[in-house]
Amino acid sequence: MTLSNGTSDGTIRWGILGTGFIAGLQTRDLNENGFTVQAVGSRSLESSKAFAELHGVMTAHGSYEDLVADPMVDVVYIATPHPFHHGNALLALNAGKHVLVEKAFTMNAREAQEIVDLAESKGLVALEAMWTRFLPHMVRIRELLQEGAIGEVRKVVASHNQSLPKDPAHRLNDPALGGGALLDLGIYPISFAFDILGAPETIRASASMTATGVDRQTAAIFEYSGGRQALVDCELDAASANRAMVIGTEGWIDIEHTWYNPVPFTVFGVDGTVVERYDQPVKSRGMQFQAAEMERLIRAGESAGSILPPGESVAIMAAMDEIRRQIGLRYDADTVVSEEGAKK
Repeated sequence: MTLSNGTSDGTIRWGILGTGFIAGLQTRDLNENGFTVQAVGSRSLESSKAFAELHGVMTAHGSYEDLVADPMVDVVYIATPHPFHHGNALLALNAGKHVLVEKAFTMNAREAQEIVDLAESKGLVALEAMWTRFLPHMVRIRELLQEGAIGEVRKVVASHNQSLPKDPAHRLNDPALGGGALLDLGIYPISFAFDILGAPETIRASASMTATGVDRQTAAIFEYSGGRQALVDCELDAASANRAMVIGTEGWIDIEHTWYNPVPFTVFGVDGTVVERYDQPVKSRGMQFQAAEMERLIRAGESAGSILPPGESVAIMAAMDEIRRQIGLRYDADTVVSEEGAKK
């Protein structure tokens, strides 16, 4: 069975699609926690072999097609840049493989819905790799909110600001590769807002752009019934403490520096007294927990879990579509070619 502490018995076999930095982080966490990494696939056999040697992966494939066709692979982790998630996920699903797809799940809600629909039609799992959702401190925060530990939740505040490469040709600054702060960094606080408050009724967004035409920094206010709000922001050329708060009528939860990592948090009463201090370090980076949830869903024959159901991943992409509409950020994926060949 898959254990609740983020480990595996190793009977479900993983394939890694892509050999970049994030693929390495996920593979290391899989290896360190008993998961079976069966194969890796890259567009280059040389790159695939190098990745396999570095991480002790049994089989190296020189194409994504070969990886998803491997009969020894049960689930494919997709770690390519955003614009390729949609095509890579459809490729794996059509080969009968479950998919764990890096966030942002896709480029837009249309692509996300197509992945979810195909997975459902084939009885397969399509899970977004928003690893923060599955970390133990986030599990505890949801428990506290359900218990009413801070009263009625009124506001969520979350930031994700980093000083990242300034090279205009870098993936993060290239619109052809889904560049910009929103998809890479903003996805974290936006997903957090959805986790705590659900889908907003209205969104107000503002941004400043880079010379290459992607968002350098973006901020948004999510508005909900009863006057509740989420304040989210992201930036790719200036760093911050990256803390998050959940504010309620009877207190607040303060999540410490790099809140989206496995970090401590403190629950304060309305008078500022400490109600609870959570500080439980986890093994590895923490990406094994999303993999454990993936295996749990597969074993249970379920297509959706309660922590991050696929429909919510679609809704998150729709919210990001609306933010992009307001700030004037478009990608090639937003242009749909109809059956007649006309662009929309």
